[in-house]
Amino acid sequence: MRTDPPETASELVQLTAYLDFHRETQLLKTEGLSREQLAHRHPPSALTLGGLLYHLALVEETWMVQRFAGRPIPEPWDAVDWDATPDWELETGATLDPPVLRGRYEEACQRSRDVVAEAGDLDALSAVPLRNGKHFSLRWALLHLLEETARHNGHADLIREAIDGATGE
Repeated sequence: MRTDPPETASELVQLTAYLDFHRETQLLKTEGLSREQLAHRHPPSALTLGGLLYHLALVEETWMVQRFAGRPIPEPWDAVDWDATPDWELETGATLDPPVLRGRYEEACQRSRDVVAEAGDLDALSAVPLRNGKHFSLRWALLHLLEETARHNGHADLIREAIDGATGE
């Protein structure tokens, strides 16, 4: 079940509530599915629901933990040879047991929430700059995560419908 974002609240509360809404949507799209169903591909795309969820876990860890907070990226991401396997998370996510996959995503989201709580201010700047050398604000990071998660929810809608006909929010 998803929690609707509040109609009135501070900007920080609304941004995090909308992000949580989309995180919960992504989890709903994977709810009740087997490992085989999470690995289902809908041609011509190679995307799977398992791969998408694991990708979003990586996105949370990369943007909030590693780049915004400046902390080492946690396992399993720290041991991946990204040059040799640039789509590792998409491929690996399709092979994981559903409770493990969902748990890792939920843990990554919680680490992101912890980073937000520590920063506390939307104008706080990242520890690590972007490729252009500029540091980004917490506001920018939250908007980026919101955009990425919402975009992949659209992909998840189509994949889930191809698996079992389930549609809707």
